[in-house]
Amino acid sequence: MGLLHHGNYINYFELARTELFRAQGGDYRGMEERGYFFVVVKVEVEYKRPARFDDELRISVRVAKQSAAKLEHDYEVYRGEQLLTRGHTILACVDKDGQVQRITESILYGNSGE
Repeated sequence: MGLLHHGNYINYFELARTELFRAQGGDYRGMEERGYFFVVVKVEVEYKRPARFDDELRISVRVAKQSAAKLEHDYEVYRGEQLLTRGHTILACVDKDGQVQRITESILYGNSGE
């Protein structure tokens, strides 16, 4: 069909979210090595216009809300200045056993005596 498959947007959201974390000084691999993970508990995608094969896309992401154990992100996908897609995710912080954990600086950045 020449259009970007709808499921790929979620992969783009993850990539943007990971790069935002890195830009803020985070190290997701290090966090996982310490036994902590962010798991997606909810994804919402609003498709406004289709992206086409070989379009150059720009994805913006921001932390919309942070609570004790959850992070929420908002996303927008653009082709040039044209908004194509909006998205929202909710992530929970869990340990290696799947138990919900309070988000702390030491979990995110590995400091504070860990």
